[in-house]
This record gives sequence, structure tokens and C-alpha cells, in this order.
Amino acid sequence: MAFEEVTLSRDVEVVMIPQGVTTTLHAGTPAVITQSLGDSYTLQVPSFGGLYRLAGRDADAIGKELIDSAGAVPVDPSAAVTDEQVYRELRQVYDPEIPVNIVELGLVYDLAIAPLEAGGSRVDVKMTLTAPGCGMGDVIAHDAKTRIQSIPGVAEADVQVVFDPPWNQGMMTEAAKLELGML
Repeated sequence: MAFEEVTLSRDVEVVMIPQGVTTTLHAGTPAVITQSLGDSYTLQVPSFGGLYRLAGRDADAIGKELIDSAGAVPVDPSAAVTDEQVYRELRQVYDPEIPVNIVELGLVYDLAIAPLEAGGSRVDVKMTLTAPGCGMGDVIAHDAKTRIQSIPGVAEADVQVVFDPPWNQGMMTEAAKLELGML
């Protein structure tokens, strides 16, 4: 995607990158879309001197339409939740500074799905970050949890950020390395 200059048509809540702090950008603010990944956008805002993550639910503020999850397939809510469904949703979660999803980056360490007595399933995910001090960690984990909770049949979801073992570039898939010019 080539950089695209836009002007915000309304006030929007955004997250500062890499600090992870939520703030508001006001209508009329000029910005440049530097990335469009999953259903979020990374904006460079020269008047504020930084990068900001805009959620897909606010895409209309930059003249974009919300894009459905890639490959979403209607599922019977009473059917068992599968690893494939969870990974499909996690592939829509991105670190806003890296144009590769968290699964391909090798950030998802563990996935467990368990049926609940009351019905539905509980999904537990352990994931890490590319850098322990990343201010976007809570935002990325929240995105992952929200996506998992959107799967029919998921009654509970928990996403934990862990740092053992420490992440390294060898954990990335070949596709991720190719995307980042490492092959």
C-alpha cells in the first residue's frame, strides 16, 4: 500500500505507537495512512509528531470501509471451537509497526480450547511480544482476545502475554521473513 494522505472527518480515539497510550485525534487533523493491516490502520500524524493506531471500527473517519475478517465462514454456534478458527482470527492481529500478523511472527506460544459445563468453549492463549518493553502489548493482547471472543461458541477467552522463552527472529515463519526482506 502506498502512503495515503487523509483528513479526519470526525473525532476518533487512537492508540499512540509504541507507547500504547489512548488519545483523541480531532476532526480536521491531517494524517498519512502508512499501513492497513487486518482491520486497523497505522497513521502518521505530522502535527502531533508520531504514529497512531486507528481501529477498523473508526475507518469511516479516514474515508475507508470496515473490512470483514479474511476468510470468515459462518459457523454453527453449538459446534466445537477449533484451533483453525482461533488461528484464523489471530492472523488478523498485527503489531502496528510490523506488517506481519502475530501468528506468522511466531508470537503465539500456546493455544488451548476446553469445553465449558455451561456450554461453549474457553480459549486460552499465551503470546509474547517482539520486545518486552513494547507499550503496545496490552493493545495487541486485547485485539487478540476480542477476535477470539467473536468466534461463535467461545464463551470465555483469556490472552496472557509471557516472555519465556524470549522471542527471537528464528520463531518467524518463512512467509514472515520473506515479507520483512529477511530471505
